Parts: sequence; structure tokens; C-alpha cells
Amino acid sequence: MKILLVEDEPKVAAFLYKGLSEQTHTVDVAMDGLQGLHQASEGQYDLIILDQMLPGLNGLDVCRRIRAENTRVPILMLTALGETDDKIRGLDAGADDYLVKPFAFQELLARIRALTRRGHEGPAAEAVLRLADLTLDPTRKMVTRAGHLIQLTAREFALLHFLLRNQGRVVSRVDILEQVWETSFDTGSNVIDVYINFLRKKIDKDFTPKLIHTLVGMGYVLKED
Repeated sequence: MKILLVEDEPKVAAFLYKGLSEQTHTVDVAMDGLQGLHQASEGQYDLIILDQMLPGLNGLDVCRRIRAENTRVPILMLTALGETDDKIRGLDAGADDYLVKPFAFQELLARIRALTRRGHEGPAAEAVLRLADLTLDPTRKMVTRAGHLIQLTAREFALLHFLLRNQGRVVSRVDILEQVWETSFDTGSNVIDVYINFLRKKIDKDFTPKLIHTLVGMGYVLKED
């Protein structure tokens, strides 16, 4: 894969560059937010690893600006801020996942695999999924509602894909963690709820009928009212 690493700490950048290169990835490094934004806009990357605390332009603003131009590239945000609210701000900015410093390199690799796996599963076309006037084309990575194109991040797309494949069935937060995130993190956080709200704003807020339903204490179900 071709990876953009935006990291201003020289030792961390050198460590990640060496480790990722040894995994046969091509790695470009940007040492500040403005440089990272420029490289993200000019280059074609399979993944962006983005520090949150950056000189020039902080990682949250970099992430928002990347997302304004590119809704598909997976973004993994690195942060020294471990509180749930800090992580949620990163997700709100458009990141698909986060990793708190200090971190284990093997966990970083696992998260990279989870974020990029669906983009490298092979050329076989998958059937278009439909519910009411909502459609999801897994091959073209396209979502529409009532004929309107819906822009989703990589993680939002994966979550909606999972819900559509299980439409009419109640799925728990644990189900979503195991099948969508494919890696473990603090199950006491409200990250799943945040992403469900992201989807509601994009595919339910301005449309009827509402399709995403919460069953308190049980999970979520995608179905027509």
C-alpha cells in the first residue's frame, strides 16, 4: 500500500517509517499539518496515518479538509489524548479509527489491516444491497437514498454495509465491534453510538421512512418503520 504518515515527532516518524517499510508499504512522511494536507491533496494514498497534535495545522483540521475532498481514503488518527471526548472529536472530524500513544506496533498493523481489508478483497462483484429507497453498491462503493448520492467515510460505509447485510435483524454493539471494527478497543466507550448517529444524519435525517432503529439494551436494527 501507499501510506501517507503525518507525524511531527522525528523519533515516532522514523520508527513508523521503518516498520511500515519493512511490511513492504510505500511510506511518504509529512512533518506538519500544512505539508500533510498538501501531500494528501496531491497524491493518491491507500491510507493516511495522522497525528492529532501537529504544528502549522492541527490534525483535526487536516482531517476535516481531507474529508471535504476525499470521502473514501481511510484515516487512522494518532493521539496522545486518551479521553473518550478527545477520540470522539477525531471521529467527528472524519477519522475512521484512532490509536492512542504510546501504542504497540502490532496493534497499529492490525488496525491498518482492518481499515483496508475491504478494499483488497479481490475483483469479484458483490450484489447491490437495497432497503426501501436506500441502495449500497459494494463494488462501486456507492450509496444512494431516494436517488441522492450519499457521501460516507470508509468506516461509515463498512457499518452501513454490515447493517444492510443484516437488515431486519437486531445486531448488538459487540456484533458491530467484531464484524466492522475487526479489532478490540474500549467497549465501554460510545464510539458505536457516535457512528450510528453519523449514519442517521446522512441517510435518515432528511428522508422517510426512517431506517435505523435503536432497541434499548439490545442494539440496532435496519428496517422500514
